[in-house]
Amino acid sequence: MIKFFLMVNKQGQTRLSRYYEHVEINKRAMLEAEVIKNCLSRSKDQCSFIEYKDFKLVYRQYAALFVVVGINETENEMAVYELIHNFVEVLDKYFSRVIMFNLDRVHIILDEMVLNGCIVETNRSRILAPLFVLDKVVES
Repeated sequence: MIKFFLMVNKQGQTRLSRYYEHVEINKRAMLEAEVIKNCLSRSKDQCSFIEYKDFKLVYRQYAALFVVVGINETENEMAVYELIHNFVEVLDKYFSRVIMFNLDRVHIILDEMVLNGCIVETNRSRILAPLFVLDKVVES
C-alpha cells in the first residue's frame, strides 16, 4: 500500500504531497524533511529504493524534480517505480511539459491513478479522460 506521494524540487521544497494514511500536520513537515534529505543526498548511481523506518521509499529524479513514494513492506517496489514514471508521462502528455501550472489538475491525475493508497489505473487515456471533459466544460 502507498502511504504517501511527494513531488519535491532540488532545493528540497515540497511541490505536491498526498497522504493515504493519517499523519498529523507537524509530523508531516518533519517526515517530509527527513525523506527529502535522504533522497536528495543520494547519487545517481545508487539504488532508488530506500528502507526508511517502518516503510520503504521509492523515488525517481526528472531534471530538477524528485518524485518520492512511501510504501509499506508488502508493496512491489518496481511497480511503484513504474507508477512514478507513468505519472510523469501523464503529466507530460497533459501539460506538454512537467511544469505544473494548475496544481488542482495534478491532484486529479494522481487521484485517477491512486485510490486509498492502491494503484487503480495506469492507462493514460482513461486517466486523462476526466480532465479533457473538464477542459471542454471550461471552454464553453
